[in-house]
Amino acid sequence: MNTSKCSVERGSGNVFADLDLPDADTHLLRAGLVSCIEDIVRQRSTTHADAARALDLSQTELSHLLRGDFREYSLERLLRFLIDLGCDIDIVIRPSASDTGGTLRIAAPELS
Repeated sequence: MNTSKCSVERGSGNVFADLDLPDADTHLLRAGLVSCIEDIVRQRSTTHADAARALDLSQTELSHLLRGDFREYSLERLLRFLIDLGCDIDIVIRPSASDTGGTLRIAAPELS
């Protein structure tokens, strides 16, 4: 049995920042939006072909998007996809509670 020791480091809550990727906050936000898109497609029990048509994407493009290949999609385009899927989007701007600066985050209640 291997008894080598492993070290564990607590993550920051943003895996992209933990990996020192550029624009980690924006990447995390885009990942959250894609997750919402996936939830809607799954909850509607629609085919990927029908969902792709609704988003004006090919079925291949939708599959890539839902598998995490979303680097080329802007925040604006992902928000447009959610609107096309029948979501209302509210952008709320308020003073930060932190002295270190503001944050971007998604608050999506159960989508149904």
